[in-house]
Amino acid sequence: MKMTGAQMVVSTLEKNGVKVVFGYPGAANCPIIDKLSFSSIKHILTRNEQGAAHMASGYARVTKTAGVCTATSGPGATNLITGIATAYMDSVPMVVLTGQVGLPLVGKDAFQEVDITGATLPFTKHNYLVKDGLDIPRIVNEAFHIANTGRPGPVLIDFPMDILKQEFEYPDAEEELNIKGYKLLGKASEPQIKKVAEAIKAAQRPMILAGGGVVISDAVSEFRAFDDITNIPVMSTMMGVGVMNSTDRNYYGMLGSHGSRAANALINKADLLVVMGSRLGDRTTAHASRALEYKCRLIHIDIDPAEIGKNIQPYIPVVGDIKDVISQLKPLLQDYKVSEEWDKEAQEIKERFAQKIVTEDTGTVNPKYFLKRLCAKVGSNAYIATEVGQNQIWTTNYYDFTSPRNFLTSGGFGTMGYGLPAAIGASTAQKKLPVFSIMGDGSFQMNLPEMGTMCQWDIPVKMVVFKNNRLGMVHEHQFMLYNSNYQAVYLDGSPDFNKLADAYGIKNSYIKENSQIDGAIDEMMKDNESYLLVLEVDPYETTGDSLNEKPMTVKEDN
Repeated sequence: MKMTGAQMVVSTLEKNGVKVVFGYPGAANCPIIDKLSFSSIKHILTRNEQGAAHMASGYARVTKTAGVCTATSGPGATNLITGIATAYMDSVPMVVLTGQVGLPLVGKDAFQEVDITGATLPFTKHNYLVKDGLDIPRIVNEAFHIANTGRPGPVLIDFPMDILKQEFEYPDAEEELNIKGYKLLGKASEPQIKKVAEAIKAAQRPMILAGGGVVISDAVSEFRAFDDITNIPVMSTMMGVGVMNSTDRNYYGMLGSHGSRAANALINKADLLVVMGSRLGDRTTAHASRALEYKCRLIHIDIDPAEIGKNIQPYIPVVGDIKDVISQLKPLLQDYKVSEEWDKEAQEIKERFAQKIVTEDTGTVNPKYFLKRLCAKVGSNAYIATEVGQNQIWTTNYYDFTSPRNFLTSGGFGTMGYGLPAAIGASTAQKKLPVFSIMGDGSFQMNLPEMGTMCQWDIPVKMVVFKNNRLGMVHEHQFMLYNSNYQAVYLDGSPDFNKLADAYGIKNSYIKENSQIDGAIDEMMKDNESYLLVLEVDPYETTGDSLNEKPMTVKEDN
């Protein structure tokens, strides 16, 4: 059966179960856009290619399968780069379809030509430049297999425009997948698992660090059951937030430079740390590296062998899928429980550093109190996407997540502009639960035009903006480290966000007191439509504990 290259692309997408493609058209990818209109696949036009990549990421995190985005050649392709790198750092499966100039023009600096495969090589799991239309079905199938299996990640396919327009004989029988050099891991080594069990039994003060690998492995229920048996104290990375219920007795919060005081204090007491599915990045280990290198034995379990020993050398390395490792480890520790002494000491530290939040009216809204009230009203019955900055840290530490799949954030790359389009992708993926985008007034303006995407395609998102007229995290950073020399952090010239919402036809409101919070949340949740809630927050509200860490005196802004 004869098909154009573009028809083969779309047909193979359908066979891989693709329902939605996020993207922006241009000459080089127009053949694909054209054929999508005759398929079962919905193409959602975004306002920027970066937004398309972040939407595909949000969609992937909810559906647990690769999100798909597309852009034209040159600037369209390069606009995708930030979204691709964001997905790569957080191990999010994504298939990226870019158009390219005709094959005879490749390498000749043609109009809107860019070497996108070369540009994205460092932060894609794999990428392809198609040179023969007959390879299209195989390449697309391989891309989905690579993106979704093992440690997930983005895969890019670059399609020259002439190949998309040419006709080829579509193969009657597709080739069996056999990708040279790409083999999935089998079961984790049983001798290594036994060593882990023996080390846990021998430890006096063991702890577990749960990372995003537990979520990706879909091993949350197994992890919780394992911890119920052993009673080992648990902390998480940012990407592991929600692996344990935030209110669980054995959960001590997020570890790291913006983590909970209890988790950071406790790791300095531990003599064994079992790391499950974390690459031990600097944001997680900045305050713990000395303890891990000199005082605390480290067991590192990860599906990616390249991550083990990359940052901190482990005492026992285990390469394997977290779900498989837990299934092997659980029977070996069936009769094990941590000592009462360690459990008591850990609980005392947790109580000592319990969160304290200002709740009375002060002329501004306390964002930590707002997040507690939002959680009390919607709980796990919502998806929460954040931007990056203070809003991200507040959400991570003060919203009581009960499921990691409900928390969407850019943990590894720290991408401002991620939250709103990721929320749009999450809302596109499902209609049962409301989707929130928690933002600062700086990050909101990074991809603000995607509100047009929401309106055009009737995609409901509840937008919450913490407005302090500052780049809050940098402002806080300059206060602490640069003697309050506030430079390039003021957001003067920002629009009236509520009037902007009116222009888009989106319901909205504005509050500046804690006593207004409950009523504002109720109003926002009255129906399943998009909504913008703007909260006036104190420019000096820190990412730490409101009562314990806020400066007693502050120097006036310059």
